[in-house]
Amino acid sequence: MEQTRPLAYVEDEHLLDDVLKVAAAAGCELECPPDVAAARSRWHTAPVVVLDTRAAEHCAQAGLPRRVAVYLVTAEPGTDPPWRQAVAVGAEQVLELPTAETHLVTALADATEAPASTTGRAMAVIGARGGAGASVFAAALGLTALRTANNALLIDCDPLGGGLDVVLGAEQEEGLRWPDLQLRTGRVPATSLHDALPTRTRGKTRLTLLSGARKGTSPAPEAVAAVLEAGRRAGETVICDLPRSLDPGSRAALAKADVTLMIVPAELRACLSARLLADSLADLGVTPHLVIRGPSPGRLTPAQMTKAIGHPLLTVMRPEPNLPQALEDGNFTPRPKGPLARAARTALTHLSTQPRRATS
Repeated sequence: MEQTRPLAYVEDEHLLDDVLKVAAAAGCELECPPDVAAARSRWHTAPVVVLDTRAAEHCAQAGLPRRVAVYLVTAEPGTDPPWRQAVAVGAEQVLELPTAETHLVTALADATEAPASTTGRAMAVIGARGGAGASVFAAALGLTALRTANNALLIDCDPLGGGLDVVLGAEQEEGLRWPDLQLRTGRVPATSLHDALPTRTRGKTRLTLLSGARKGTSPAPEAVAAVLEAGRRAGETVICDLPRSLDPGSRAALAKADVTLMIVPAELRACLSARLLADSLADLGVTPHLVIRGPSPGRLTPAQMTKAIGHPLLTVMRPEPNLPQALEDGNFTPRPKGPLARAARTALTHLSTQPRRATS
């Protein structure tokens, strides 16, 4: 455990308090040696080293070798930047606190998170009309990813949707919901999310759920973006269930999603509503792919609907047998060969082929 802790050798007690607060925001623990002799034993193995001016002078005098990921912190305002000490220990940056807190949070969190082999992708799911089944399909995507050994993060961005935890039968499970998640910075360690949120596991694969709490409050756009980016950094498939209102939190998710799906029941009213919603999405630079949910009571064909809405068709799915009863009983699990699972696999395969949007 100690080998993964950043090293904070800071002799100024007030400045050390500031560094400890930043570490708490980053979700990591620090090792704080009392002197340069104790710092020497961890100098090579600590993922990050944080020094203040006096500590940097002592390290240079002790002949500690240069290494990467050394940061020199100083209190603000700094009338005389300690460039001499920074050069002496080979510090990558001089960070004035509290202005540079965000930079230090990022450095500490990056050092303590296990890097994923690849950046994850994000998908937004939105219904063409109320009751279109977007939340159910978002949950099916998460469960299908779990079944196919892909870590996933399911984010509920619809404050009036009843909560994705209810869809998954997890409303009684312990863990934070949106109102409980108080973000102090624009960056969230994925490990903190895994520890704090309800999680389903299958072998070594996990599905992490961030649900609403049925209080009608939309998550802040900065919070949505931070959580989404945390999942992507961890190499997870991120699935966002969005409301049709396209509030600021939804717009933040759409701006970062690699693919946006629109769930459209095969009926005339839903088709007209989908066209209006598609126009609003186009204003945001988003091109949705259509998932048409049949059968059509008016015998509308997928080709007719695709032409009327003006956006590409991804897949068509039939009704899932016994779905209403499964949702009421809290044991929703798409059948592996059922319509929902097949459509979800098609969507996840499509997502895997798309170029990733740049992360912040």
